[in-house]
Amino acid sequence: MTTASPPRRTDPGAITRSEVRRPASLADAVRELAELGADGAPLAGGTWVMRAPLHGAPVAPVYVALDGLAELRGVRVTDDAVEIGATATHDELAALDGPPALAGLIEAARRSAFPAVRSVATVGGNIAADGFPEADLVPALLAADAQVVLVGVDGERTEELATYLASRRERPAGELIVRVVVPAPAGRRSAFERLTVRGGGEYAIASVALSLDLDGDPRNGTVSAARVAVGGVEEVARLSPAAAAALVGNPLDDGTAERAGQAAADECTAREGLDAPAWYRLAVLPALARRAAAALTTPDDEQK
Repeated sequence: MTTASPPRRTDPGAITRSEVRRPASLADAVRELAELGADGAPLAGGTWVMRAPLHGAPVAPVYVALDGLAELRGVRVTDDAVEIGATATHDELAALDGPPALAGLIEAARRSAFPAVRSVATVGGNIAADGFPEADLVPALLAADAQVVLVGVDGERTEELATYLASRRERPAGELIVRVVVPAPAGRRSAFERLTVRGGGEYAIASVALSLDLDGDPRNGTVSAARVAVGGVEEVARLSPAAAAALVGNPLDDGTAERAGQAAADECTAREGLDAPAWYRLAVLPALARRAAAALTTPDDEQK
């Protein structure tokens, strides 16, 4: 079986056809990818492959399709965590009836990209896609303290998402994301805000994700713990310790949130792009943080 005539990995300018293999199990997928090495790549939603010819990007001669593997599908909610299969789509996440700790991730999935993309784009693909700073799920997952469960020729292991992102270009052949585990303790709340050129249905110029523990009522309580992540601004989404520090010990009002957004901007080295200049990506972070904080002060029964 073949895909629609993309350029090969070895020659981004050429037009050819890629072979698609369909393994019977996760173990078979890992083995095939390990044997293929640089000539192979996993294929899930396929949105990254579809856009490659438009950008002159290289495409693998062989793809190993993951959509038929039951081990990678589904979303499971437990008392204190959510386990998300790597091939769960953005639409599946957007439809999740999760706790307030997952509200930011659900919102990121609901607003990401375009409806046609959300129906096929996967969680694992959003995390693993190199050269895609606009990925909306990544900052939401970072703020939520997510871990990725990986499988390779040496077996299964769990890694912090931030650690995985930092080494994304040096991952071993055959390694796959199996699922993502997001803690959802009682009392934790999260929110996500993004800015696009035309207001929606496209990729973010910048995004902010907040995940907080609050002492007291959400409308007048004090932040006891915080994680803040920024997406779209640098080449890879990142946590902002300075922004988190600006929130902890303070009430979650507009002023505190804007100071946190400015602290995040001060930590970032923004990228230039056709959609927005570097200075603009930094300038909008305080307002995005304020809007995310406003969502966090909504009572639990309204935020769910």
